Amino acid sequence: MPFVELKTSPHADGVSPVSIHYRDVGSGPPLVFLHGGWGYGVYPIDRQIDALSSRVRFLIPNRSGHGRSTPFAGPLPLDFHRRAAEETLLVLDALGIERAFFWGHSDGAVIAALIGLRAPERCQRLLLEAFHFYRNKPASHQVFFQRFADHPEEVGGKVQTLLAADHGEENWQHVVRRNCRVWLELAAAAVASNQDPSNQDRPNQDLYNGHLGELRVPVTFMHGRGDPRTEPDELERACAALPRAEMRYVETGRHSPHSEEAASRECTEILSSLM
Repeated sequence: MPFVELKTSPHADGVSPVSIHYRDVGSGPPLVFLHGGWGYGVYPIDRQIDALSSRVRFLIPNRSGHGRSTPFAGPLPLDFHRRAAEETLLVLDALGIERAFFWGHSDGAVIAALIGLRAPERCQRLLLEAFHFYRNKPASHQVFFQRFADHPEEVGGKVQTLLAADHGEENWQHVVRRNCRVWLELAAAAVASNQDPSNQDRPNQDLYNGHLGELRVPVTFMHGRGDPRTEPDELERACAALPRAEMRYVETGRHSPHSEEAASRECTEILSSLM
């Protein structure tokens, strides 16, 4: 299996070298898929690869701390999305990929948007699935982030099997716990910022510090209508920041429509129409 070795990575602070495992499947223009916070194995893009690999080269890096990439023991810092964006660009530099189509899912969608802000010349288009705009997600706080931060072993049996296959039996709970904890910390920081009377503009309420509207590359949102991780007005706020972006709701989709049996075909069709 292919690896890229980086001397250092901002996402794995204090570790050197950092090996990034990646999947390289298909042929054609490059598409970089950026996985969510629990890793690639839980929500793979197998159906899209099967349908489109004859005309698309899928590059799927595992971020450091995930899958077979270099692990690290520490927590994720609050700016882990930014650090992951920088790591992704280092991986693409090592692979000689100057420009690509970026498809990000969940945390990966945040990372893809930050790549678009940081290096628009590297981006053909962004497909942002299960997009996060807010730092604070009250609807998910107790039922998801707090629950699995405290008890990762409570995830379903099938999900446990997928996580263990991806990260290893000894590491998957750490991956889940660490990701949930950083979202709790993001929420706490947002609440504290909101309560500070000197902070009138409150830019820290969103993950982009008020800069999402500066994105100048083509954007398509692909979002499951029933995504339980989405706040009531979250997508409306994102669309208001990016009025030229295309919104594609997947009516039967939840948090990962691309890998859900009822919704995956529609997601494949959306992706195909953009390539």
